[in-house]
Amino acid sequence: MAAATASPTLAVQDQWRPATNPWLIAAVVALAAFMEVLDTSIANVALPHIAGSLGASEDQSTWVLTAYLVANAIVLPMGGWAASVIGRKRFFMLCIIIFTVSSFLCGIANTLPLLLLFRVFQGAGGGGLQPMAQAIMADSFEPSKRGLAFSLYGLVAVLAPSIGPTLGGWITDNYSWNWIFYINIPVGILALILTDRLVEDPPWNKADKSNFFRIDYIGLALLTISMGTLQVMLDKGEEKDWFGSGFIRTFGIIFVATFVALIIHEWYAKSPLMDLKLFKSRNFAVCCFLMLLTGGLLNATTVLQPQFLQTNLGYTATIAGLSLSGGGIALVIVMPFAGQAVSRFPARNLIAFGFFCFALAYYLTATKLSLLLSFSTASWLRVIQMVAIPFVFISVTTAAYFGLPREKSNQISGLINFVRNIGGSILISLTSAEVTERGQFHQNQLLKHLSMSNPNLQNELAALKGVFGGSAGGANASQLAHGSIYNQLQQQSQALAYVDVFYLLCAASVLMIPMAFLLKKNKPGEGSGEIAVH
Repeated sequence: MAAATASPTLAVQDQWRPATNPWLIAAVVALAAFMEVLDTSIANVALPHIAGSLGASEDQSTWVLTAYLVANAIVLPMGGWAASVIGRKRFFMLCIIIFTVSSFLCGIANTLPLLLLFRVFQGAGGGGLQPMAQAIMADSFEPSKRGLAFSLYGLVAVLAPSIGPTLGGWITDNYSWNWIFYINIPVGILALILTDRLVEDPPWNKADKSNFFRIDYIGLALLTISMGTLQVMLDKGEEKDWFGSGFIRTFGIIFVATFVALIIHEWYAKSPLMDLKLFKSRNFAVCCFLMLLTGGLLNATTVLQPQFLQTNLGYTATIAGLSLSGGGIALVIVMPFAGQAVSRFPARNLIAFGFFCFALAYYLTATKLSLLLSFSTASWLRVIQMVAIPFVFISVTTAAYFGLPREKSNQISGLINFVRNIGGSILISLTSAEVTERGQFHQNQLLKHLSMSNPNLQNELAALKGVFGGSAGGANASQLAHGSIYNQLQQQSQALAYVDVFYLLCAASVLMIPMAFLLKKNKPGEGSGEIAVH
């Protein structure tokens, strides 16, 4: 979205510096972004409690997540237009206000429809926080220090989803689900006050109220419909047997039609909601694809590991969430080193290294997953998985700006965050569906070996009948023994399904290694201008 009548000169861009220490600015905007990213995962473990409290089914309670994601995805690309109308700082503060007030309303909601309505408001407010925080950081630091600054933003973006399940489980178990929303209120107030005092708009991002009437209404409508239908497909696909259902096929057709129409319209529109011509830059296009998968890997594994521990090993939500906390500690340690590495090594080399680490981590996870997995092993596996994140996330975020003018910061950050969120939604749904399908496959395979003529099965049944016979009586002992064998078979099938999914994630990571070398080789320590890439 064009925000100003004329592009700023390179001289103005190079000379301008914020009056406040840029690291203070980075800390303030990162605080607000952390609050928003945390809310995308903190509610996951509380869904059964929310459903029980509001008289809804667990299936209906999933809309608490979907409503937020839909609103979030729609607002993300609108950040550039909104910032051009009222200024980036004011838009950022408005988003904090909407998010904080909506958090309070979510906490006091006493019916599911009200909670869903307030989650839509909360998602709309949160959708502007991430891209604006990233754009503010990009403009506050000189190009040679931008990689290190993005390490702080990267820490926020990947640490918050890691601790979200742990914090959400602890709050829900010890207080109530309402408090997962109330905790945003003091953080939001603090972020609002600090933003007002420390953040300022650069000269090329000043407000222009005349841009209010330049919003791309057609693009907004197509974006809303396409993202809404996509989220419904992802949320209900597994339940409805995907494209075996007429309901899903209908939504699929609507999604494809509106998404294609959105691309065509945005490409030719004079004042587009999303500046798709940025994809003419090979660097930016490749970075968006890499970030799509990075967001997917991070979010999918954040769901898969605690899900495995809860459903197969009987962990509580709090303990399962704690298994991810070691990864958060690893991020705190590794993130600064990754930020420094961006100023020393070409971004594409670091991205390739990061995806190699991803592949190795998922391979190790696949080989270690079993029904005998210990808490310590699960924690270490998460640590290994998270080591790769900083190298990929910071490098991709930094490389996305190479060769593009600084007045495009809002659009760049909006689109990068948009694809990361969409990647997370897609891979969460696909991996969850794959766990179910592979579980059924392995169950059928294992059943072939459960022949009554098998002496091992006969011995196991006899032993179980002896165990159950004393307490349940002889008549029920046989049924209980067979039931126990079947439960073991289901657990083994599910464990093998998770192993298969992590092998698939490993293969996907390997395929991304050569993709990284489609990026232009930048000179480490230099900025985003054309001179920085060759």
